[in-house]
Amino acid sequence: MNPVIIVPARMASTRLPGKPLADIGGKPMIVHVADRARQACVGAVIVAAAEREIVDAVEAHGHRAVMTDPDHPSGSDRVFEALGLVDPKDGFDTVVNLQGDLPAIEPAMIAAALAPLADPACDIATLGNPIEDEAEKTDPNVVKIVGSPVGDGTLNALYFTRATAPWGEGPLHHHIGIYAWRREALARFVALPPSPLEKRERLEQLRALEAGMTIHARLVDTVPFGVDTPRDLERARALLA
Repeated sequence: MNPVIIVPARMASTRLPGKPLADIGGKPMIVHVADRARQACVGAVIVAAAEREIVDAVEAHGHRAVMTDPDHPSGSDRVFEALGLVDPKDGFDTVVNLQGDLPAIEPAMIAAALAPLADPACDIATLGNPIEDEAEKTDPNVVKIVGSPVGDGTLNALYFTRATAPWGEGPLHHHIGIYAWRREALARFVALPPSPLEKRERLEQLRALEAGMTIHARLVDTVPFGVDTPRDLERARALLA
C-alpha cells in the first residue's frame, strides 16, 4: 500500500465554531492532529481545508494543506477532492480520513486503521472498541458496530446503528470514525447518492454497506478523545498541557 492521511477541516461547527483553530497549548487543534498523523509514520499528511485561515495556520506549523470547496456535504467529499488535487496521477492507492478534532489521538491508532486492508476482500477499514460503560450502550450518540469476527481482533461490519445492538448476551462495540479507504472505494462512494438507511440513522458509512462495499473494523483498546464542545476543549487543553 501507498497511503496518504488526509484531515478534513472547516470552521463551521454548531457547538464549537472555529474548532480547527482553537488554541491548545499554543498550537491550533488541527496542527496537533497533523502532528499525530505525521508521528504515525504511515504516509504523507495533508489537511483538506474549507477556509484560507486553516491553510495558513497549518502551513505556518510546517504541514501541508490544500483549499477545497467550502460547500462539500461531508468530510469524505472534501477528502476526495483534496486527493485529486495533491495526487492527480493516482500515486496514492489508500487514503486515511482522519477527523480533525482528535488532538490527543495515539499515532499507533492511526496506523491500526490501515491493518484490515491487508485482506483483499476489505474495501474500507475502520476502528472499534468494546463498550464498557453501561450508559453508552443505550446512548444514541455512541454509534455501535454490528459485526462478525473475521480473524483476530477484527469485525466484518454488517451494520452501524445508534440503537442498542445487537440484542442478547455478548459485547457491544463502539465505532470509532477513522476510515482507511482503497482509492477506488472512495471514488465509488462519493459518486453515490445518500442512501435510505444513511439518512435514517444519520450515519454516512451505511451508504457504503447499502452499496455492497465491505467494511472491516480493527478493535483497539481505547476510544480517542474528541473535541465537540467548549468543555471538551478545556479538557483537551488539560490533557496536552
